[in-house]
Amino acid sequence: MALDNEDEFTDFKLPPIFEDLNERVKEYILKPERLSIHKWERSQTHWHRKTDIDSLFKIDDDDFGPDSTLEVVRDPITGEITGLDEISIPVEDDEDSLSMSRAPLPPSLATRGATTQSPFLPAGFEEELQHMLKESANFVDINIDLGNDVSGKFLGEDLLTIPPGSKEGVLFGEDGVTVLNQPNNEAAEKIEKSEVIDMQVKINLEEVVDNNAHLVGLWKDDDEPQIQKQKPANKIQIEPSEEDDNFLESTVIKPPVELPEIPVLTITGSAVKTGVTCTQWAEMIDVSLPVPEFNEKLKDMAHTYPFELDNFQKQAILKLEEGHHVFVAAHTSAGKTVVAEYAIAMSRRNCTRAIYTSPIKALSNQKYNDFNKLFGEVGLLTGDLQINATAPCLVMTTEILRSMLYCGSDVTRDLEFVIFDEVHYINNTERGYVWEEVLILLPAHVSIVMLSATVPNTLQFADWVGRTKKRKVYVVSTPKRPVPLCHYLYTGSNGKTKNERFLVLDHDGQFQLRGYNEAVAAKKARESDNKKSFGPKGGKQYSNPKADQTMWVAFIDHLRQKDKLPVVAFTLSRNRCDQNAENLMSVDLTTAKEKGHIRSFFLRCLQRLKEPDRVLPQVKRLQTVLENGIGVHHSGILPLLKEIVEMLFQSGYVKILFATETFAMGVNMPARTVVFDESTKFDGVQRRTLLPAEYIQMAGRAGRRGLDDTGTVIILCKDGVPDLMTLKGMMMGIPEKLTSQFRLTYAMILSLLRVATVSVEGMMQRSFREINQIVQSDNYKKQLLLAEKEYSEKCSTPLASHLAPLATFYDNATKYIDILNNIMPVLLSQPKVTKEIVPGRIFIISAGPYINQLGVYLSSNGPRQTPYKVLVLDTAEQDTTRYNFDIDENWFRLLGFSAIYDTTGTEESTLNHTILCIGPKNIVAITKTTIKIDVNLVIQDWEKRQIPRFKDAPVGSSCANVVQELSRLSHAIRTGASNFEYINLKQSLPVTSGELLHLLDDMSKYEEILKTQKKHTDIANFKSELAIVYERKQTERKRDKYKRLLSFENLALYPDYQRRLLVLRELKYIDEHDSVMLKGRVACGMGTNELIISELVFRNVFTNKSPAEIAALLSAFVFQARTQIEPVLTEKLAEGRKAIEEIDDDLMKIEANYMVNQFEGQPERLNFGLVRVVYEWALEKPFAEIMDLTDVQEGIIVRCIQQLHELLIDVKDAAVAIGDPKLQAKMMEASTAIKRDIVFAASLYTTQKETVTV
Repeated sequence: MALDNEDEFTDFKLPPIFEDLNERVKEYILKPERLSIHKWERSQTHWHRKTDIDSLFKIDDDDFGPDSTLEVVRDPITGEITGLDEISIPVEDDEDSLSMSRAPLPPSLATRGATTQSPFLPAGFEEELQHMLKESANFVDINIDLGNDVSGKFLGEDLLTIPPGSKEGVLFGEDGVTVLNQPNNEAAEKIEKSEVIDMQVKINLEEVVDNNAHLVGLWKDDDEPQIQKQKPANKIQIEPSEEDDNFLESTVIKPPVELPEIPVLTITGSAVKTGVTCTQWAEMIDVSLPVPEFNEKLKDMAHTYPFELDNFQKQAILKLEEGHHVFVAAHTSAGKTVVAEYAIAMSRRNCTRAIYTSPIKALSNQKYNDFNKLFGEVGLLTGDLQINATAPCLVMTTEILRSMLYCGSDVTRDLEFVIFDEVHYINNTERGYVWEEVLILLPAHVSIVMLSATVPNTLQFADWVGRTKKRKVYVVSTPKRPVPLCHYLYTGSNGKTKNERFLVLDHDGQFQLRGYNEAVAAKKARESDNKKSFGPKGGKQYSNPKADQTMWVAFIDHLRQKDKLPVVAFTLSRNRCDQNAENLMSVDLTTAKEKGHIRSFFLRCLQRLKEPDRVLPQVKRLQTVLENGIGVHHSGILPLLKEIVEMLFQSGYVKILFATETFAMGVNMPARTVVFDESTKFDGVQRRTLLPAEYIQMAGRAGRRGLDDTGTVIILCKDGVPDLMTLKGMMMGIPEKLTSQFRLTYAMILSLLRVATVSVEGMMQRSFREINQIVQSDNYKKQLLLAEKEYSEKCSTPLASHLAPLATFYDNATKYIDILNNIMPVLLSQPKVTKEIVPGRIFIISAGPYINQLGVYLSSNGPRQTPYKVLVLDTAEQDTTRYNFDIDENWFRLLGFSAIYDTTGTEESTLNHTILCIGPKNIVAITKTTIKIDVNLVIQDWEKRQIPRFKDAPVGSSCANVVQELSRLSHAIRTGASNFEYINLKQSLPVTSGELLHLLDDMSKYEEILKTQKKHTDIANFKSELAIVYERKQTERKRDKYKRLLSFENLALYPDYQRRLLVLRELKYIDEHDSVMLKGRVACGMGTNELIISELVFRNVFTNKSPAEIAALLSAFVFQARTQIEPVLTEKLAEGRKAIEEIDDDLMKIEANYMVNQFEGQPERLNFGLVRVVYEWALEKPFAEIMDLTDVQEGIIVRCIQQLHELLIDVKDAAVAIGDPKLQAKMMEASTAIKRDIVFAASLYTTQKETVTV
């Protein structure tokens, strides 16, 4: 029987799953004639076609592509095709999507992002989020609890279960391993209804199921209970569309997706709030309170420290662990970096990422080095360097982070912390706006850590960040420095007087007047000695370098004797830093062993330079002074040499360091003593005393924690002791507040216009500049509701038809009044008009009830809004009518345009008078008539009679004469006995275009309209009829006022935005619908000077230039220093310079035409001082040779060429965008030519640690 069964199935074979590869390979090798390449019947055929120019104007619907496609339907068991389904093709554009769930970028673009990519949706853009969800709802049903902080952090997207770019994901159980996805039971029902497959062979169904894991549970009973953990909120219910008949898709139905709960520690409750100042979005923690049981609350710290943390550090760490934004405003050297380190450690523990931003590139390199030693795996992103970009912690400048956010970098997905170091840099006029942009653009899931020096308005700034991000910010401040400072004045000048150091501010912050007076006396004694020695003109003690050298030698000897080394001597001039160091060549502060170590380290670091660069004058000079223990640090020093100086200073080998202000920025390199060479600085405009913030920042480098009990700060009194009030203001003054420097740039506008959801208006509205508007918005909304209610009550019925002309009169009159309010201050401020406004001049005024009356001008020293004092006859009418509204000035000004007030002056003579303070808007006209007057006597006489005791005193003769003359003129002009000649206020206005011209045109237009409409006001009961219209219109105006206050039009920068849009439209960067065109997309990628560089590219200025010439010409946009040497240019360089200047002039004319103003403090747009130097460098000349062409210092040249390299890369990308391979090749060649030798020598901080150990 067994044999029979065997024979029965002998011819049966299982159906082949794959084709027999052996046979296929055998046929491929042995029968080449069967290859498809020999099937000539199916080869392409060419048909000639006729050219049809008219086809360019026709639209082919096929060009838009199909909106549906066919998809096969397979049997889930056998895989056999059972049918076809037509399905819709979803319209997905990941580049335009702001969602975190969009597909990731390619690895090459993941870090920096791409200019074609949109930024992720920033936190606080609720309306934009609702818009995105509304669009998503067209495809799936979404139910999100927006009020829940947890779902808000993920923007309602299921990011932890569905990979970015995918539609389906996997749900895991609480153990993190068990798969919870369950197929829908409808699949089983469909299988039961399908055809019964007649098969003569037994199929092992268990094996089939094992190979098809997605069908697990297909054969479960329908009534088997489904164990499903439900939550009331935070669900995204996704259901299949009823229109989709795809069988395979409908077999897998997703269950309700629950947004995961984020584990957040609740460590600090609301119980401890004693002494805490807070607002709705910010809270200041009282760090004077102890932090009990800190170690118990944080048993699993992300990073431990070998020392006891301060209270402010503990409080900040607790808030970080709770998932809050933190703002740490602490004194210099207090230990702010501990908070930053802990945030980085938390991101490593949580397998997320952290970004540390700094204001300057040098600080980025130093922080990279510090964090690399501490954590091991850290990345660095600069304009020309990218190290370990996939590291969990990235260090970069704030500008690079801004670029990454605009370009939708995928780093943002895993980002948990962004640390802003030196956030008070937001006050910087030139770059401060970048910090605001980044803070606004950060997505909701990112926690913000801000580190700053102590500033007065930390709570206000934190409140702005909290309001913008819709998440509370906790402010942690330090009450005092960990190492107190003692401030001295030094008046010594030589060996005899070297110990003349006087305490003026002690460690408790008390000013010592006695020490100040002693310093003044000592300085006077020095000057007296000088006069005896050199005569009366020998007053200035340090008029020659020899005296300066003598003073420094004696001063350093004093510091060495008093054990005050090491010293940072802040000398706020690069040249004087170098001069001081050279003057002290005779001073030796190091031992023979230290000299050997310094020499060895210096030469080891120089090995990365070429041989000729090692013997540059600056290199040899610095080596000499370094071996004596003296260092120099400023922007003119080569970057590599600056790093050598910093490392030797940190190691204690440099005893005195002459540095400029930049040394005090960020890096913690404290000394025992800080010396100020002088207490003034040149800020580019004028020489001024140091601001309190600048002084505190530099003085804060004194005092090393754990080494010094107090830090010593010494001010050298070379040219005399500073004034007492000036000195106290500098030392004890309040630091500058954090203020907004937010401004619009063309690159920002174009980048945001490219992204429809995040608008420019939205960015402006959320800027720190609009903080008052943001705070008042809730109040405005309430007022708007009240105004809407009042409007609905008073204006529910239509206006009577006979009042329609008065309504038109009201509309035109109020528009004319608005124009007058804007233009009169401009007209009256003209020099020619100002000359005519002299005491005794007769004005025609309308001020309150004094409508179209004569006034005698007295003076302009009234209040700011109403500066003009005028004497008028007291002829104010007493209107006894009771109106339903409060009578205001607007009512009287409207009456002034009516027929009943068509005349000027008074009918009856009167001697009653008063003095009014009026504004420019109240002046109707200025006559050419003047009255002889003694202003002081008139004003004194009138003010005396305002005192109750003298109210009945007789009018003084001077005043009485003026009043009598004014009364006579007023009556004469009313009766027509005489006429006035008027000064033409418009005639001398030097304007040809712009807003002012439009205002003047509108002024003339409405003036004529009101003249024609005056007849409608010549009616009976005019005032009562106008009152009906006025009440309705004022109600409507009130409603519109609050609508305007809540609209974008009320933003401070909105007019500037509209003007810049006009510029962009004229230059074809955007079209009439504000869509970004090709030129606009190119300009988006430019860091600075986006318009002029884009114009250079599109106007083909570089077409006939060599790579070296292009690099040289582009240096004009990055070089900002001053030079006394005019560069000698070749013919082509001169031609290129002329072309650039012409384009710049064109752009400035267009901007001037639309009244686009440049921001204050903007550096010169073009500076051709380094063109020849860069040209020779690009031709591969040695660095020593190019230094002979200029007086600019080495470090500034290197920095300029480094920035130029970044600009060349931007222009190369622009060439790619417009499809210009020749320009692209030239840019790459120019970039390669300048990126060499000493200019791009590797930083000591970014090199392997063992090669640069001091």
